[in-house]
Formats: sequence, structure tokens, C-alpha cells
Amino acid sequence: MGFVKITGTGSYTPDRILSNQDFEKMVDTSDEWIRTRTGIVERRIAEPQVASSDMAYEAALKALESASIDPADVDGIILGTVTPDYIFPATSCFVQSRLGAKNAFAFDLLAGCSGFIYALQVGKSMIEAGNAENILVIGAETLSRITDYKDRSTCILFGDGAGAAVLSKSEKSGILSIFLGANGDDWEKIILPAGGSRTPASEETVQNGLHYLKMKGNDVFKEGVKGLEFASLEAIRKADITTAQVDLFIPHQANYRIMDAVRRRLNLSPEKLFVNVDKYGNTSSASVPIALDEAVKSGRIQEDDLILFAVIGSGFTFASAVIKW
Repeated sequence: MGFVKITGTGSYTPDRILSNQDFEKMVDTSDEWIRTRTGIVERRIAEPQVASSDMAYEAALKALESASIDPADVDGIILGTVTPDYIFPATSCFVQSRLGAKNAFAFDLLAGCSGFIYALQVGKSMIEAGNAENILVIGAETLSRITDYKDRSTCILFGDGAGAAVLSKSEKSGILSIFLGANGDDWEKIILPAGGSRTPASEETVQNGLHYLKMKGNDVFKEGVKGLEFASLEAIRKADITTAQVDLFIPHQANYRIMDAVRRRLNLSPEKLFVNVDKYGNTSSASVPIALDEAVKSGRIQEDDLILFAVIGSGFTFASAVIKW
């Protein structure tokens, strides 16, 4: 069995910025209220003609360039998203076509905000099994399309973007551990109620706003802290390291208060916490790969650093990983 490492990263976020001041004109809220409760200052919003596959393609191009890999050498594309271009075909197939990755299989994966780490595990396992040498793993979301901008409790949280990483066969281990889990008992706490086989689209579902994301914020906050701490400790245990050895902690960028609470529970110093939620808000499955790419490009990650990832998403799903860079 061979090893697997990340050989390249890339990300893309739209140019359009939706600031807290913009929300002051849209709903009953304030910049101070949003900052103190979430840590978010602004988020990026895709133009009407831009879909998840468009942003995924841009992030994938940068990741392939970073890894010095030709699209023809990509064996597979795994894309995590809750906002696909269409229910079918898979959004990853559009990316495969635009890249010209003619030798690659392609499929989408739905695990909420945990989608990228879930996809990381699938790609890693396929390479270790000898079924591929290079796999492109992507998280891409256009959450602005399922956000109700009249609901002040949710509309301030979400943004659009995409992040990608190239997984490649390696002679030494780069991905030390991955932990995946789920708690389906709490499925109703983050949900897009209509549009699936349970509640198909109808005039009534549209009138009642059931094609917008619904979330029980207080419950999600509590579950977020507990879930991220639990997942983090599991990944650390599986990697056979100590918390003190972690050089950088990249949690799901959903809410600064959640991230900082988990950091304190793990007894990590503030400088070990990577934060960009202030710039992008919650981008679901794109959150971790965008943060990873920024951390790499900004020099926050150096060779042999140990990086801890932790995510919790709708379902509830949770996931974590430890990577040696």
C-alpha cells in the first residue's frame, strides 16, 4: 500500500462583496451584532451567471498548476457540494469536461460542510488501493442561491466560493489520519426542506420559502463546539500525535466563537488558529480547502508542519484530519 499526500492547492472566491453594512439596509441587524456573534465582516457572492461548477473549475485549475500536474494525468475528480449546478448530472462532470481531464472519473459527494474531508478520505483510499495516482478533490458552494435574505438569523452567515486540492501517490505519508462520523438523529437542525423526493417542488413550496436553507442556530452552535472538539481529538489520536504537536488548526469557518471555543478546549494557543471567516463567511464544503490554500499561499504552513482540520455539517456529519505538510 502506497502513501498519499496533498501536492497542490487552489481556491476561488467571487469579486462581489456583501458587507455587514449592506445587511443593515436589508434586515434588522447591525455590523456590531454580526461581528460580535459570528466574527464575520463580509462574504463573497457569485454573479447570477456563475454556478458552483464555474468556481470549482477555477479552483481546480490553480490546484493543478500548484501541483504541476496536467489535466490528462488526473485519474478522478471528487466534488463535495450541497449546491450542485443541477440535481443531475454531477457538477464534477462539468469540471472534468472544462479541464479536459479525459481520463478522470467524476462524481459528487454530499456530506454538508464536511464534504471536502469526506472526499479527501475517498480519494486517499482509492489511491492507497492502487486504483488511482492523482485525484482532484474539490469543495464548491453557491450558498447565496439557497439563502433567504429576509431571514436575518441565517442570511448573514453564508457566502460563495470553491477550494481544491490534488491528492497524489507518495513514497512518504502526508495524510496521517482522517476521522469521519455522523449523527443522523439531528438531521432537522440544518435542512433545505423542499426540492427532493420527500417534498418535491411545487407552487406551495416556492410560496412558503421551502427552497431556502433553514437552521436552528442555537442548537447548531452547541453541536458545533462538541462535534468539532470530539472529531479533533479522534484525528489526533488516530495520527498518534499529541495536541501540543499541532502547528496549525484549520476548523470549518462557520462562526469565530465556535472555532475559538474549540481552540480553547484543545488547549491550543491563539496563533495556531487559522481564521478567514471574517472575509468569506460560511462557505460549507468549500470552507476548509479555501482556508488551506490561503494558509499555504500566505506562508502559514511550512514543510513538516502538522495541520489539524475539523468540520461539522448538516446531517449532522463531522470529519477531521491530520496532515503532515
